[in-house]
Amino acid sequence: MRFTLRQLEYFIAAGETGSIAQASDRINISSPSISTAISQLEQELGVQLFVRHHAQGLSLTPAGRVMLAEAKRLIEQAEALYSAATATSEEVRGQLNVGCLTTLAPMILPELSLSFMSAFPKASIRPFADHQETLLSGLHKATIDVAITYDLQIPLDIDFTPLVDLPVHALFGETHPLARNSAVTLQELIELPLILLDMPISTEYFMALFLKEGLQPTIGFRFSQPDVIRTMVANGYGYTLANVTSRSDQALDGRRVTRVRLAGDHRPMTIGVATLKQLRKSRLLAAFSAHARAFISDSYIPGMVAPAMGQKRR
Repeated sequence: MRFTLRQLEYFIAAGETGSIAQASDRINISSPSISTAISQLEQELGVQLFVRHHAQGLSLTPAGRVMLAEAKRLIEQAEALYSAATATSEEVRGQLNVGCLTTLAPMILPELSLSFMSAFPKASIRPFADHQETLLSGLHKATIDVAITYDLQIPLDIDFTPLVDLPVHALFGETHPLARNSAVTLQELIELPLILLDMPISTEYFMALFLKEGLQPTIGFRFSQPDVIRTMVANGYGYTLANVTSRSDQALDGRRVTRVRLAGDHRPMTIGVATLKQLRKSRLLAAFSAHARAFISDSYIPGMVAPAMGQKRR
């Protein structure tokens, strides 16, 4: 279609008043603009809408009367569309596509989503879990509306609101000699087999910890599945480094792991809310972001041991 809603509005004004001049006064648009719009509309539709009477105004043709009724119906539908969009932006309702980093999703996503939908019954969450590159791509392509993720390689066109810092720690099987330590250093770990989380961006983060101190770890295994790494550690195949601190100390096979603080000054991972800067924030998205900020903090992280140990969520 090569006609516009504006042309239809000019046509309706002329059809209802029977005069270009009166239509001009009614909608505050110049007479030549209305005449041109009507001529373009007739040409596009291939019908004559008016009979022009010299000095006596306009009268609708039979085709024009049909078109007037249909044009008014179309304008009403367009106005309803704007009303629906306005209602969506002003009321917390509708579906939100929420992405979450794979390593965080099992702990954070279920409880956060459920609490949000309980607070806003007309809203629903469609969850997604993936690695960092896919989440950032999803924000750019608008396949997800918001992401709960780490502050790793966030591009300039993404807004990132920090929620909580997660320090890095070492994870051992419960019978490992270092599992009884209160802390370990990277120097103590370099000769031991590291079971490395092999995911885009995350791998670079963990390797950078060693590189900063001029060390080279001994990589025993690489896996992209956190649960496989946790079970391998629990069975004594080596240690791993992690920022996620699950409340459970059990691997999937029932064996236990022990978390030990990594001594030294190491960059933490920061969990935050990521959205596309150019995206106009609906009330639904704003409400979810505010809910996440209130729900995740140093004193409480869904599914995890929070950095502020011993504090309970109020």
